[in-house]
Amino acid sequence: MSEKEHAFAGPSAAAIPVKGFDAAGIHCGVKPTGALDLALIASPTACRSAAVFTQNAFPAAPVLYDRDLLRMNPEGTHGVVINSGNANACTSAEGNANARRMAEAAEKSLGSTDNTAFVMSTGVIGVQLPIGAIEAGIPEVAAKLRPDGWEEAAEAIMTTDVFPKWASGQAEVGGQTVTVTGIGKGAGMIHPNMATMLATLATDAAIAQPLLQEALAAAVSHSFNRISIDGDTSTNDTVLVLANGAAGNAEITEKGADYDAFVETLTAASMELAKLIVRNGEGVTKFVTIQVEGAVSDEEAHTVANSIAKSPLVKTAFFGHDANWGRILCAVGYSGATVDPTKAHLFIAAGQPEAGNAELQLVDAGTPTGYEEEDASAIFAESEISTRVSLGLGEGKATVWTCDLSYDYVSINAEYRT
Repeated sequence: MSEKEHAFAGPSAAAIPVKGFDAAGIHCGVKPTGALDLALIASPTACRSAAVFTQNAFPAAPVLYDRDLLRMNPEGTHGVVINSGNANACTSAEGNANARRMAEAAEKSLGSTDNTAFVMSTGVIGVQLPIGAIEAGIPEVAAKLRPDGWEEAAEAIMTTDVFPKWASGQAEVGGQTVTVTGIGKGAGMIHPNMATMLATLATDAAIAQPLLQEALAAAVSHSFNRISIDGDTSTNDTVLVLANGAAGNAEITEKGADYDAFVETLTAASMELAKLIVRNGEGVTKFVTIQVEGAVSDEEAHTVANSIAKSPLVKTAFFGHDANWGRILCAVGYSGATVDPTKAHLFIAAGQPEAGNAELQLVDAGTPTGYEEEDASAIFAESEISTRVSLGLGEGKATVWTCDLSYDYVSINAEYRT
């Protein structure tokens, strides 16, 4: 599927510059195509940092490096350097050394001290980084840093992505306007908790580091951990947020109205990035919202929604315009959550829930309704679909975003290394 043919477009609004942050993207030689492959985001003012990482048992060298850096220096970092085209994963001691060399090159180019730059990598696993090309490229990308360089940076971290992804939000916090802008990438291997997905968010908010970490965890739980493309979880996933305090707001040191406003803005930007990642999934032709309600808890609702979202049979039914409710209920049934078939209801609708389109009920109390097959197929033929499952057991609810599974997904991944 070419970019022209892709079912969904990229961001609808420009990235908003963040006070005190600059960004840039260049081609340094990792990708043989000449596409942008090196990004840098930086602040001359020291940043408080927070991050969440992959849960894969084979974490890539950049993940190991960043975990250590976050432990050592959570309040004095200056930026992040990101390459695409090579994951620097499963690369042993040489890969670990190369991650450090990337960081040191960034620190030198930024004029900062040791242990102040994060690193991220994405691309093919098991191949050593062309570290010489990256080290040569870092001074070049540093020289191009500018406040409005976010979109180039977003392009530079793409792999099989069709379009670059960025999102921004603003809120009044402590008497000042606080901005959050982030970039993300990810087209396959996406499934909670954290998948082949990188995201870097920057904010000019002044906030205590422990609260920044809590805010990021809350944002991720309602965004990046609510998406699924193919059920795989990668070696490299990282979501990083840097806060330099340049907005001049009264520092957020405790939970309250200012903290809530910041979390809401961070979550909104993260959610927009997460949805863009699904819309840009490999071979995707459908964007699907799965809502589960009436579960015994929010956790069980999330379990059910994930079970539906990662089912290959459900995803191929979406692709084939086949309203195969049996596959959906099957995924509900094997999810491991508490289910009473006599209380289960299933509804579908065109578009996203916020569109308010009329629902078509396919299942009532575990039994198919007398719906018209052509009506259901027409809904499944839409590019955006909503599916709602009501379990009738409690107050638990959750929403997950997923996509279909197409012929192009197989083609893209069968040919990824060729």
